[in-house]
Amino acid sequence: MKYEDLSRKIIGCAYQVHNKMGFGFLESVYEKCLLIELEKSGLVAKAQCPITVYYDNQVVGDFAADVIVEDVIILELKSVRQIAKAHEVQLVNYLTATGKDVGLLINFAENGVEIKRKVRELVTMN
Repeated sequence: MKYEDLSRKIIGCAYQVHNKMGFGFLESVYEKCLLIELEKSGLVAKAQCPITVYYDNQVVGDFAADVIVEDVIILELKSVRQIAKAHEVQLVNYLTATGKDVGLLINFAENGVEIKRKVRELVTMN
């Protein structure tokens, strides 16, 4: 599946969650709902995936990616009024730390789903 097709499927799942749940829940609630929708769509998704950050080949920190889909796309979930630049930078840093090429910042906002797609280095998927 191509990145575009996979992204489209993920985004559809996010809209499905927002349509059913609306705005105002914690990110953890949206994460669990999204995992259900992703599974129903036939996608493999893992939540709270541990990632180690290195500097000069030394461990300098750890974080957990909200969701990784099909082991290729990182999802950073938010439930805020609007996405801030810091949220976008956070996702780009996650892409850099993991070597993953594509990430989606998904905000379950008051006025609907807000999505930002970030690309580190696009490669062709078979």
